[in-house]
Amino acid sequence: MSIRTKLFTFILLPVIVINSVSFFIYQSSKTVQESYNRMMERILLYKQISQLTEESLRALSSYLIDQNEESLSKCRTLEKQLEDLGDSLGRQRKTEVNAQAIRNYGNILATFLDQEEKTLTAARGKILPSYGPPYEETGRTADFIKEEGQHLVDLELSYYQPFYRDILLDTGSLNKLGFALFLLNLLLGISFAVWLSRSINEPISRLVAAARQLARGDWTVRPPAFRTGSEFRILSDAFRQMLDNLKRLIEKDREHLETQRLVKELELKALQSQINPHFLFNTLNVLSKLALLEGAEQTSDLTVSVSNLLRYNLRKLDRPVSLREEIGHAREYFRIQEARFRDRIRFETDIDPRALELPIPSLTIQPVLENAFVHGIENMEQGAEIRLTARREEKRVVVEIADNGAGMEEETRRRLLESGPEPEAPLSVVPGHSTGLGVRNVFKRLRLFYGQDDLVEIESAPGRGTTVRLKLPWPGPDSLPEEG
Repeated sequence: MSIRTKLFTFILLPVIVINSVSFFIYQSSKTVQESYNRMMERILLYKQISQLTEESLRALSSYLIDQNEESLSKCRTLEKQLEDLGDSLGRQRKTEVNAQAIRNYGNILATFLDQEEKTLTAARGKILPSYGPPYEETGRTADFIKEEGQHLVDLELSYYQPFYRDILLDTGSLNKLGFALFLLNLLLGISFAVWLSRSINEPISRLVAAARQLARGDWTVRPPAFRTGSEFRILSDAFRQMLDNLKRLIEKDREHLETQRLVKELELKALQSQINPHFLFNTLNVLSKLALLEGAEQTSDLTVSVSNLLRYNLRKLDRPVSLREEIGHAREYFRIQEARFRDRIRFETDIDPRALELPIPSLTIQPVLENAFVHGIENMEQGAEIRLTARREEKRVVVEIADNGAGMEEETRRRLLESGPEPEAPLSVVPGHSTGLGVRNVFKRLRLFYGQDDLVEIESAPGRGTTVRLKLPWPGPDSLPEEG
């Protein structure tokens, strides 16, 4: 049996039973309430008729005394209300006990209204003997209406008393039945919960045990078997398929690693056949000294800058350097570019000495500076400017590389700030760069080095230059970040 079938069967059945009993109790309560409402409606009607009869008799007496139109109008209004109550009395549901009494009560009310009308008619002649007897008869009828109304109330209470006694007994029985059903439902619910939890927990525990065995590196584990049609059979089959796929992937990965190892060996042999970097540095130093002895100071300085740039670029990239070293390296790079572009470019710096000891990943500023040359000002014939600034704020150091070159589109700027794979876009690495590091690669290294995302801002527009702003956090006194 599937989990869905279990839940549907063992939850729906108690719900149906409980709802059926609740509906039966509701219907019984509704019947009692309706009977009670009808009885109270008739009792209130009797009371209203009795009260309005007395009020109408007082209004009639007032009219007979002062003979004004206001008293007459009040009499007419009360007569109309009594007629409406008489109609309501005739529409009331009757029983075998009160049917005749209600009809008599209605007739008495009609008699009262007729006597009151005769009294009013006689009163218009303003002769006391003509309206005195009708008024006395009207008063006696009003007293009889009050007595008959109380009699009707007693009849209603006497008639419904046995019914209410039976209803109370039935309600007590229903309460006992409801309590018994509650206990039964509670026991069934607990039993079903225990059974269902075991039927689910045991297969899951077996699957978990197999997964833990696999996590420990035991590839001989086999998923537990379950009967067909169960959800756990589907999970077990999926687990078995995943295990087979992992074995195939591991085998392919092992073959790929072996291929990479062979490629690395070939690369190492190829590197061994290249010029030793130390020999190249020594050769550049000899050329620098020779140029200096021959009086070519500019050539000597340029040779030293190339040597320093090459030595810096070949250092290990997984070790941080100070901002002072990065700015010095940037100056060496710019000195070489000045030899190329001469008066076409101008390099300005504004460095806060308090920021120079900030730890920073190696080769962070020079790739951004180089992109400013390649994509920003390389095609400018004159007036090209690049400005490098660094300032210390409260808890960070802000480094800006700004140029007045070609700028970039908004789409390019947005893609540069993304942290996904590097796209084919401007300001990424291009052939001829000295470091082989794209700007997005630099930004990614910064995020990994400092463990933050909001470190880079780019302000640019086509034809208005570009400003790259690095907002680098200042480390605490007892901790410095390490890259790697």
